[in-house]
Amino acid sequence: MKKMKKMKWVIFFSLLFTINALAQTNVLNLPIGYTKQIDVVYKQVKDWQGRMDIYLPPKQDKPAPVVFLIHGGAWRQGNKESYSGFGIYFKLGFAVVNVEYRLSSQGVAPAAVEDVRCSMLYMVNHADSFNIDRNKIVFSGSSAGAHLALLAGFTASNKQFDNDCQQADNFKIAAVIAQSTPSTLYETLSNGETKVLNDGAIFEWLGDKKNDVVFAKLLSPITYVSKDNPPVFITHGDADKRVPYQQSVNLDKKLTEAGVKHTFITIPGGGHGGYTKEKQNEIKEAIVVFLKENVLK
Repeated sequence: MKKMKKMKWVIFFSLLFTINALAQTNVLNLPIGYTKQIDVVYKQVKDWQGRMDIYLPPKQDKPAPVVFLIHGGAWRQGNKESYSGFGIYFKLGFAVVNVEYRLSSQGVAPAAVEDVRCSMLYMVNHADSFNIDRNKIVFSGSSAGAHLALLAGFTASNKQFDNDCQQADNFKIAAVIAQSTPSTLYETLSNGETKVLNDGAIFEWLGDKKNDVVFAKLLSPITYVSKDNPPVFITHGDADKRVPYQQSVNLDKKLTEAGVKHTFITIPGGGHGGYTKEKQNEIKEAIVVFLKENVLK
């Protein structure tokens, strides 16, 4: 009987180990010729290691465009394994970089922005070995991931967030894809007073500077809108209860005023993601058109 119990526990722990291993593996069916490098360390800060998964297309004569995928999760949760939607980039021949960054509990703002920028700089500095095009860099994300994508893309050659990174200058941000994005972390009240948005996730990410409006502006993508911005693709549900639709409306207005080429798609009745499969396919098709017109031309 004791032997049977021992066997049961061995089987249980074996299954548990297998389940955990599967849960931690980024299971992805790659197109023929694509190769992958999982958990590449692009940066280390104290005990934290910034890791990313790299998917490279078959090597050709000319370097491939590269897209950096940035997961959402209100800056406080999520991981690179939770990201999906690689297919459209594979079909277009992109190298894909799926990025992990510090969450609020691991490092308050601007840590996450610095990490995304560092992942990009790492790839730029190794562009020859990865055979990627330094002038065809795309950032893509949803929700908090979209916010980080916009910040990383709009700061372009501005190095204010490039801390703990090996520097690089010879690159170009070709486009940013931002879905359900926070574009502004502050608000102006009717009496003219400006304050940080009353949001728990924002307060947690800003840490000790949660009431610092100047700091909130520094971390708001809308602050960096200028005629020099790369083309931007935006989608947002007009019934989004997590990130107000007005955030993208305001961003669209600023981009238009600055003369930035962009696409803004409203999802009628759409919430914070969770769209129908039909609507998701429409968005994917629109992204393909956007990338062909602005990056792959």
